[in-house]
Amino acid sequence: MAAALYESSIKSLPLLGRGKVRDMYAVGGDLLLIVTTDRLSAFDVVLPDPIPDKGRVLNELSNFWFKKLGHVVPNHLDGVAPDTVVKGGEEKAQVKGRSVVARKLKPLPIEAVVRGYIIGSGWKDYQKTGAICGIALPKGLKQADKLPEVIFTPATKAEVGAHDENISFAQVEKMIGRELAATVREVSVRLYREAADFARERGIIIADTKFEFGTDAGGNLVLIDEALTADSSRFWPVDDYRPGSSPPSFDKQYVRDYLETLAWNKTPPAPRLPIDVIAKTSEKYREALHRLTGQKLGA
Repeated sequence: MAAALYESSIKSLPLLGRGKVRDMYAVGGDLLLIVTTDRLSAFDVVLPDPIPDKGRVLNELSNFWFKKLGHVVPNHLDGVAPDTVVKGGEEKAQVKGRSVVARKLKPLPIEAVVRGYIIGSGWKDYQKTGAICGIALPKGLKQADKLPEVIFTPATKAEVGAHDENISFAQVEKMIGRELAATVREVSVRLYREAADFARERGIIIADTKFEFGTDAGGNLVLIDEALTADSSRFWPVDDYRPGSSPPSFDKQYVRDYLETLAWNKTPPAPRLPIDVIAKTSEKYREALHRLTGQKLGA
C-alpha cells in the first residue's frame, strides 16, 4: 500500500482549485492537470483522514471506463502523460498513477445521476413522496429493490461543504436547454446500462452512479471528472445482495454506514475515522478495481 496523499503540492503549475477529492492545475491555456487525492467526502463533507490507495484506484477505474465507453460519448482526456507536465522527482511522485491531463471544458451545472436500484437519497425521497425527482414509482418498493426501469434523477452541483439536491428534469431543461438536457439524459442512461451489464458479469451490481459533463467550444457534450468509480457509484456484491436493507458495498458506503452510528450532524468539521475503518475502506476500493478490471495496483 502506497503512502496516502491528502493534498497535492505542485509548485511548477498554477493551482486552479481543490474539489472534494481532486486538485486541479493549469497546463498552458487549454489543458488541466487533475490529481486525484486520497481525500474522501461523505454526505458532501470532506473527512480529515485520507484512504490509502483510494486516489490511484479512482484514477485507474475512470481511465478504464473512459476507454471502454468511448464509443458512447467522448471524454476529457488529452493523452499527455502527467509526469511530463510537472518538474522534479517529488512532483512526479505525487502525480504517478493518480493523475490525468485533460482538456479544459465548460462544465454543466448539474450532476447526471442514474439509478437502477432504490437506495440513498432516492429511497428517502420515495418514502416521503412515492417518487424520485418527480418520477412516480410503484408502491411497495423495499430499500435496495431493483427499479422497474432505469431512471435519470439529476441533482444540483453543490460547493464543497454543501449538499447536492435532487431536482426535476424540467429544472434541468431550464438550466441548460431542452435539447442538451435530453442528450445528457440519453447518454447517461446508456453509459449506466452498458457499465452495469459489464459489471454484473464480474460480480458487482452498480446500483446507481453520477456523471459530470462539459461542453467544448463547438457545444459538443464531453464526459468529464470521473466515471463509474467507487466514489461516484454504489457498488454491491451480487452474491450478498438482499433487498430490504442497505447491502454491503465496495464503495464509501462502508464509511457512510459508520458515520451514521455517530452523533454527527453531517456538517463540517467531520469526525476522525478509526484505523480499522480506514483499512477496510481501502481494501474495498482495491477489490472493486480488481473485480472490474482484473488489475491490481502496483507499488
